[in-house]
Amino acid sequence: MKAFEYERPVGVTEAVALARRAGSRFLGGGTNLVDLMKLGVETPDLLVDLTGLDLAEVLEQPDGALRIGATVRNSDLSANDAVRARYPVLSQALVAGASGQLRNMATVGGNMLQRTRCPYFQDVTKACNKRVPGSGCPARAGEHRNLAILGASEACIATSPSDFAVALAALDAGVTALTTEGEVSLTVSDFFRLPGDEPQRDTNLPPGALVTALTVPRLDWATRSAYRKVRDRASYAFALVSVAAAVDLDGDRVRDVRLALGGVAHAPWRATRAEEALRGGPATEEAFSAALRGELEAAEPLPHNGFKVDLAHNVAVRTLTELTGVPA
Repeated sequence: MKAFEYERPVGVTEAVALARRAGSRFLGGGTNLVDLMKLGVETPDLLVDLTGLDLAEVLEQPDGALRIGATVRNSDLSANDAVRARYPVLSQALVAGASGQLRNMATVGGNMLQRTRCPYFQDVTKACNKRVPGSGCPARAGEHRNLAILGASEACIATSPSDFAVALAALDAGVTALTTEGEVSLTVSDFFRLPGDEPQRDTNLPPGALVTALTVPRLDWATRSAYRKVRDRASYAFALVSVAAAVDLDGDRVRDVRLALGGVAHAPWRATRAEEALRGGPATEEAFSAALRGELEAAEPLPHNGFKVDLAHNVAVRTLTELTGVPA
């Protein structure tokens, strides 16, 4: 591992100022960054440790929203009484995300910012446009079973690894960040970006921006929500496909719905087309299936990941039927 400097700022302003130095990286729990440093993917000159900052609280806002500090540990948030009662999809996504030991270390801000687990990105002996822009994307013709079927580009077919971010996207959560120019607020859907011709950029934040908080808006009917994840083994594995869903029923009809998919794109995939098809319609398995088929018409699978199209459809339909009590 390359030698680096280490700083522990006493406030967010100092942290952002330190991040202006070339080669700096923020350090939260380190559960992703340290791994990438060991692999030689990340070679920072300076680590800016955030764990001493006052960003570890979960606070209810006057409008009923929850503001979650960026250094709250994943395990603490998953066990938070308000989160478990009001947003079960969030708690379930966090528990599905990693082992208990990792959840005890990892921060929610770091969870949002973790890098892809594409094998070409993690192997410095291979070309990768995300790691070295312009070097190529060998995954398209190589190993891509667990890579993107939606929103990919010729430059990159990597997938976002965060389960938590999928649930946040479904809930229309917001991200607050601090830059040297002031505070920036984005929805989760605007925070992440698809690869286009700049796959090295995972988010729309400017360089050196520090994520300080996540805000989950009040959504009373999110008590009827769930996160479902399909993976190759029962634990310590990233999603082949995942689904975050919340449903508001009016009798046997869908008054409102939120739906996001994970494991299928460079960013959490908000299934807006399916949502629009479902709102105001019947809460039936047939309606759920038609809506998901419409959403997945945009899929462009490669030879070894085409199974994800049917898998995403089936997991989403099953999740919606369970949430609404539709007979299987």
